[in-house]
Amino acid sequence: MTVVSLALTLAACGRSDRPAPVAPPRPEVQAPSDRETAQCLADLRALGVDYQRLPDRPAMGPGCGLVGTVKLLDIGVPTANLGAVRCGEARAYAAWARNGVAPAAYQILGSELTRVISMGSYACRDTVGTSGPARRSGHAIANAIDIGAFELKDGRRISVLRDWNSPDPDIRRFFETIRTSACRRFGTVLTPNFNAAHRDHFHLEDDGKSFCR
Repeated sequence: MTVVSLALTLAACGRSDRPAPVAPPRPEVQAPSDRETAQCLADLRALGVDYQRLPDRPAMGPGCGLVGTVKLLDIGVPTANLGAVRCGEARAYAAWARNGVAPAAYQILGSELTRVISMGSYACRDTVGTSGPARRSGHAIANAIDIGAFELKDGRRISVLRDWNSPDPDIRRFFETIRTSACRRFGTVLTPNFNAAHRDHFHLEDDGKSFCR
């Protein structure tokens, strides 16, 4: 063995590589009890909401799954692009759209609300635009809805991205009114006031918290 090869062999023997960090396991999906879901479904029926109960799929990815979810068929206000939603979230959303958004559109903007444009509910992913350790979004369990725009009978489309800082005081008042209404019904409400990741939508989450931005 040459001197050079001996030196390389000895150096390799003394190397102490650090082990690769192990990511912490994702938490299990926190699901509502059967009793809570049954009561929620009864509440939807009492509100006159037409829905379809969806089968549970509790293991759709680490920390992701669908438990106690429904598909809203008719809440009195058409909503585009809305898929599976946890029942409690659906109940809060139906009340907000019917009793918060629709009256505000008519009273402030002078036209009937014809459709709410959703940007989706379920997505197996982490939160975006927040600091600290990664954590699963409410979307990972279909417990959050993102809303991007509102369409009126007079043909106007009120977009969060385009109109949040509108020069029209009525549009700004409309947004403030429905934001306040959402904060009474959902635990977490995020708007363009929160961060750039929410510049184009309302994030509405039924998580039992009290965080309204």
